[in-house]
Amino acid sequence: GFARQIYGEAQRMIRLVDDIIRLSHLDEGPGDMKWEEVDLYALAGETMETLLPQAETAGVQMNLGGEPVMVRGVRPLLQSIVFNLCDNAIKYNRRDGSVMVTVKSEGEKAVLWVADTGIGIPAEHKERIFERFYRVDKSHSKEIGGTGLGLSIVKHGVKLHGGDIEVHSAVNS
Repeated sequence: GFARQIYGEAQRMIRLVDDIIRLSHLDEGPGDMKWEEVDLYALAGETMETLLPQAETAGVQMNLGGEPVMVRGVRPLLQSIVFNLCDNAIKYNRRDGSVMVTVKSEGEKAVLWVADTGIGIPAEHKERIFERFYRVDKSHSKEIGGTGLGLSIVKHGVKLHGGDIEVHSAVNS
């Protein structure tokens, strides 16, 4: 009852503090981050594995496709990008839905594509979803959980790696 509620709130606060720390590091720039050669495909697979229990509970199937692609990057940050995109793809999905992650190279670029069978994002919100604490649906933010910072971390992380992020979405399609 009450103790579980307090524990849940404490866990949420810890996640929020972690995300704020991560974002403040990103705001400061690359600094002392360790850059290394990373296989984005393998990293996506490992990161997706950590989300399997959550996906199973939500009744969502996760799949990885594509090919090994080497990128120079900051491993924990690349993990955060994949984690946050997949976490959202599970949270805002439907039962018996799926999340498909594809990693491939296009010329000199590595492409990470996360597609899901979720509820979609109305066009008027698409530009704003990367803002800190922005929620498309304020009424459900409590039960969906999270800190409201995941996509900000994604945007900053992608930018730090010299990449671009695009959103393609249609509501309930």
